[in-house]
Amino acid sequence: MADVTDEQVGRDVGAPAVEMRGITKTFGSLVANDAVDLTVHKGEVLALLGENGSGKTTLMDVLSGLYYPDAGEILIDGEKVSITSPKDAFGYGIGMIHQHFKLVDVFTMVENVVLGLDEPAKLDLKAAADKINEIAAAYGFDVDPYQKVYNMSVSQKQTAEILKLLYRGADILILDEPTAVLTPQEADKLFHVLRNMRDDGKAIIIITHKLHEVLDISDRVAVLRKGQHVADLITKDTDEQEMTDLMVGHEVHLNIDRPDPVDPKPRIEVRGLTVRTSDGLTRLDDVSFTANSGEVLGVAGISGSGQKELLEAIAGLQRVSSGSITYVTDDGKREELIGKDPRDISSMGVALSFVPEDRLGMGLVANMDITDNMMLRSYREGHSPFTDRKTPRHLAKKVVDELDVKTNNPSDPVRRMSGGNVQKVLVGREIASHPTVLLTAYAVRGLDINSSYTIYDLINKQKQDGVAVIYVGEDLDVLIALSDRILVLCDGKVSGIVDGRGADKNEVGMMMTKLREEGGADDGSEH
Repeated sequence: MADVTDEQVGRDVGAPAVEMRGITKTFGSLVANDAVDLTVHKGEVLALLGENGSGKTTLMDVLSGLYYPDAGEILIDGEKVSITSPKDAFGYGIGMIHQHFKLVDVFTMVENVVLGLDEPAKLDLKAAADKINEIAAAYGFDVDPYQKVYNMSVSQKQTAEILKLLYRGADILILDEPTAVLTPQEADKLFHVLRNMRDDGKAIIIITHKLHEVLDISDRVAVLRKGQHVADLITKDTDEQEMTDLMVGHEVHLNIDRPDPVDPKPRIEVRGLTVRTSDGLTRLDDVSFTANSGEVLGVAGISGSGQKELLEAIAGLQRVSSGSITYVTDDGKREELIGKDPRDISSMGVALSFVPEDRLGMGLVANMDITDNMMLRSYREGHSPFTDRKTPRHLAKKVVDELDVKTNNPSDPVRRMSGGNVQKVLVGREIASHPTVLLTAYAVRGLDINSSYTIYDLINKQKQDGVAVIYVGEDLDVLIALSDRILVLCDGKVSGIVDGRGADKNEVGMMMTKLREEGGADDGSEH
């Protein structure tokens, strides 16, 4: 769609700010973008949708100067331009905010904003702070220019990144998964700011997997599939089902089933768990709860609230300062896990499967292929002095087939695979080990909708087989739909435990940012 009318969108839009015509970008034999046309107007929010590998991030990397296209042209305000670097993109008013922020922790917001600018030798930080406050007031940001980054919340860091672009005069902003680690309340604030920016004539492109947010914030939707632009939709005239079907190429079942818990009995009992870092920082503070067999216990919390440390402590990977973690067998026998490493825990007959947050740092070896990564889980099971490759090779094929892992060659190292496909290999390997306790940290991070629902189904099958599943996730809608109970963490403390079936997203969001005055649940009970 080269142009849109005010009547179609339902509000005033300006002339095209960006026109990408016939953009093609290849990496060897892989065609990431195949003659893609894309237009975004001044005063418009465009949502860019597509499965992993559809080419949406590559297309935005071309626009922001990280890649140069093999074919095609880019027009800014109707004029053909050549963008060969991020500096060129900045010169045309284009800025991109990535999922991983690029801020210096020990600097203040204002210092980060002016960092790298061609300013006089003696910076006038007060003048810069005044300008930041002026921009913040215009768009509805709540900021302190002199706040250190290490004292900022995730949403405040994101605000600093946006202000860096606006300070430099950006009129075209690209946001990659901007709400991935925000609470519902923080996402609402961000959307309020984005609407103000849109109304001021900014052109905004959002890459996101959250379709309900697409319907909430965007004016128009562009859908990519296998590197091609397959649809251009007016947001008010579409729905989640149509967008999903267009992304995948066929009809997709969007409901998350939540079967009732299967004969739930205590499996993991955590009491008074406290974890401190070597420099004295408290990551978990007197955390207590019970995870039952045959149920999914969701863990909600803003980034850095202790979710990672909690799962690592249960898995024997995190040093514990105080408290207890008890494994309860089917016949009621109790075994203390603290003080035992993962191998000790396995030798006790306790099957803990751990899908860590850092999939290539802790989960898989980047330079190994899929079969060798399967062997990391199974090599201790054999008694022969010769390594058994037949079993892990069969498991690798099963994971590739069932989870539709995309790889040019199964013998290629996993570092050559996309992040979403790496995640499929990791999740598939852990679930295939037939655990009694499954610990999952961001099991669907980076996965497309079709693959995500495959993982949700696998988790529910584990639950129906009597496995105790502890699920840490970023998407509150999914967490609430999938979980039987939800443990809410705030600054390393338990803010409460709520029933997943009656949970309210906004209430859980409030609990993630503020401890309940009556105190958190410390006995696994529901509040």
